[in-house]
Amino acid sequence: MNRQGVLRRINEIGVVPVVRAASPEEAIQVIEAIKMGGLSILEITMTVPHAVKVIEEVVDRYGGEVVVGAGTVLDPETARACILAGASFVVSPSFNLHTIELCRRYSIAVFAGALTPTEVVTAWQAGADAVKVFPCGAVGGAKYLASLKAPLPQIEMIPTGGVSLATAASFMAAGAFALGVGADLVDITAIRSGEPEKVTQAARAYVAAVGDARGSLSPR
Repeated sequence: MNRQGVLRRINEIGVVPVVRAASPEEAIQVIEAIKMGGLSILEITMTVPHAVKVIEEVVDRYGGEVVVGAGTVLDPETARACILAGASFVVSPSFNLHTIELCRRYSIAVFAGALTPTEVVTAWQAGADAVKVFPCGAVGGAKYLASLKAPLPQIEMIPTGGVSLATAASFMAAGAFALGVGADLVDITAIRSGEPEKVTQAARAYVAAVGDARGSLSPR
């Protein structure tokens, strides 16, 4: 899938699960549970041990069934390793110009992290396809996102931090391109206690929440 196709898929689904785990095996378990719940977007963070190998394994296992991205990418060297392993998009909690430049060179979607209006505009002007607004929940959540989108409607934003089932609709109403969702969906405790179905149910709930939110925003 090309870069534009990846962006369309992420926007259509509207949820980017942020996968953090203590081991590759744990990461694979949570990924399988998320996929069972109907979410085909996966952001595997570099905090997962041997994360690049996990990306490679997931791409080999599921192929075109999922869109696999790399998260918490802080430099272009890591971005390149992830892209060569099969990552279709790269996400960072911060702004690194050289990472964006590398992703553009490889025609890979890139979401740079930012928080303030100046940072958001800087990341977008540098070539980010969308800006990861992080940590959004710590500075006002959906209200903060709406405040950013008001003067910057042309910049696609992915709020991360503070996103939950309770806040999903308000973030979508504020203009989110997609939602970056961490622990509220990627419940590692449930995986460790042998209850992956909780993660699967949460994934289904997020798919429904985004669909309902978009339905209520559509003109009648």
